[in-house]
Amino acid sequence: MKKTLLTIFSVLFVFTVGCSNSKEESEISSESSVSDTEDITSEPTEPEEIPDESSDTISESEPKDESGSPAGGTLIAYFSVTGITKDISERIASLTDADLYEIIPAESYSPEDLDWRNENSRVSIEREDLNARPEIASGKISLDSYSTVYIGYPIWRFDAPRIMSTFVESYDFDGKTVIPFCTSSSSPIGESGTNLEFVAQGGNWLEGGRIDSAITDDELQEWINNMK
Repeated sequence: MKKTLLTIFSVLFVFTVGCSNSKEESEISSESSVSDTEDITSEPTEPEEIPDESSDTISESEPKDESGSPAGGTLIAYFSVTGITKDISERIASLTDADLYEIIPAESYSPEDLDWRNENSRVSIEREDLNARPEIASGKISLDSYSTVYIGYPIWRFDAPRIMSTFVESYDFDGKTVIPFCTSSSSPIGESGTNLEFVAQGGNWLEGGRIDSAITDDELQEWINNMK
């Protein structure tokens, strides 16, 4: 009788343990299956991109403009109606490896506007109005990359066109060498450069001078060298 009972208890114990193990194995298998499915179907997470700051960092000791040119460059800023000042500016730029910036008026000057003999012409009226500031249509330019700025213009009634006052008042020339030059049939630069210096914001202004349209490249180079 005791043997029979022991046999029954043994069978029940083995059956109970076996069922318990089968249930645990089934749960583990089910969890593993769900985990594998999520890994396969979910979108992989891309690592966050970290910009390389060292490649684009600009040293404060070497300021650059939008074109990336290092400081110490030369700019020729000029205003020209008939093309003579433009031609001289382009020749200076070629000899000095300088950049060019044309000062373009928002309202162009007609032949009637340029008649300085007519007291009612535009140039005559602007000449008499020290506060006249013709608007400039050409976009702003950064002077950060330039240490030398040539400023060219024709002489109108013994002075620089008032649009040049508009230009120099729009920029800070501190720490820059400014060289004014003019073109004319015979009139000298006179006080035009000094007048522009007066309305400008800082800068080391040189005397500059008049450049004849017939000047040779050698003569022009000599003139440039004398400005240093």
